Amino acid sequence: MFGPDCRCVVVVGAQWGDEGKGKIVDVLSEWADLVIRYQGGANAGHTVVKGGDEFILHQIPTGILHPNPRCVVGNGVVLDPERFLEEVGELEERGVAVGERLFISDRAHLLLPYHKLLEQAAERRQRIGTTGRGIGPAYEDKFGRRGLRVADLRNLEQAAERVRSGVARANELLESMGAEERVDVDEQLALLGRLAPTLLRRAVDTGRLAVDALRAGERVLLEGAQGALLDVDHGTYPYVTSSNTTAGAAAVGAGIGPREIDAVLGVVKAYTTRVGNGPLPTEASEADASELRSLGGEYGATTGRPRRCGWFDAVVARYAARINGLTHLAVTKLDVLDPISTLPVCVGYRVDGEQLDEIPADAERFDRVEPVYETMEGWCRSTGSARRLADLPREARVYLERIESLVAAPISYVSVGSARDQLISVD
Repeated sequence: MFGPDCRCVVVVGAQWGDEGKGKIVDVLSEWADLVIRYQGGANAGHTVVKGGDEFILHQIPTGILHPNPRCVVGNGVVLDPERFLEEVGELEERGVAVGERLFISDRAHLLLPYHKLLEQAAERRQRIGTTGRGIGPAYEDKFGRRGLRVADLRNLEQAAERVRSGVARANELLESMGAEERVDVDEQLALLGRLAPTLLRRAVDTGRLAVDALRAGERVLLEGAQGALLDVDHGTYPYVTSSNTTAGAAAVGAGIGPREIDAVLGVVKAYTTRVGNGPLPTEASEADASELRSLGGEYGATTGRPRRCGWFDAVVARYAARINGLTHLAVTKLDVLDPISTLPVCVGYRVDGEQLDEIPADAERFDRVEPVYETMEGWCRSTGSARRLADLPREARVYLERIESLVAAPISYVSVGSARDQLISVD
């Protein structure tokens, strides 16, 4: 799909996450020499089916499942070091040759056990719908200029002072929130002392690595987590994640200049899902949502929570196309809609007597919008064996053409199943 002049591609979610980015990045990793995760943390769950086996990747870039690409956890990620090393071990046990081709940015911030306790305590009070993996508190420490980075592990005595300060602060906050848990500073320091040598062996200057690769004519793939509507600036605030998930964050989180990026591929499901609280204008009736959930296996890859399900929202996808500057679109899980005879597509909103063609910034107002639907005819035939657009039923092609028109971004990929080869590449 990408020509010889296209060296650096960003893959982003264009809904509320869980769009199937893992499969798309997995396919593109055959094209890439270097794959970089640029934001988020262990709250991600990128699912890939390889040879009939399912892999769920939380922090390690999806490209690791291919033998050739070098893979990097970028500086924009908050790294859970204990879980990261467990994930490496799990992959190697399952026959994935991680070896010396997996790197960590020495500027990536560390997520420590007390960050998880803080997020879990806060979630019990706020009910935002977080994963409880400590992502928010870790980013708070980063932007509060009290975080600990991978590079800091080169001086453990100095790092220990920052950890002691972080533990004291965490215990004060836990007490103020009425939580029973407390953090043992010696346990935190022992953990870092144990993990530091292994982490530092993989530490690199991510930006330098990426720029050197591009100057050498190599191809770089930048992998995002979550989705555009969970972006801390552009999403349904406060029901968002704690990082910038959009394409603009890819350059920052990988350590390169924005002019290095040649293309932005947005991934959407053929319908809409969301985990946790917050607006979801096209949420289906319980009966329809249950059917979509069952057909699509819609349970969180990280939390196991059932996803809220609804119809395709072109207002959301068009907004995501604008704020990400999408040059290409991938539509996933088209096959989930195979048995459904009538398919509503949201083309606009109404709220307080006003017609809207953009999402409101105010989450409370957004939560009150009424979707304006077009009804499209389903195809009621299997699409799982299609490998070309021409193989799809006419109604499925019309559905995709309407999505392409509404979102104003050309469709380059259509996924019709979980297996690697169940993908249509649109030339």
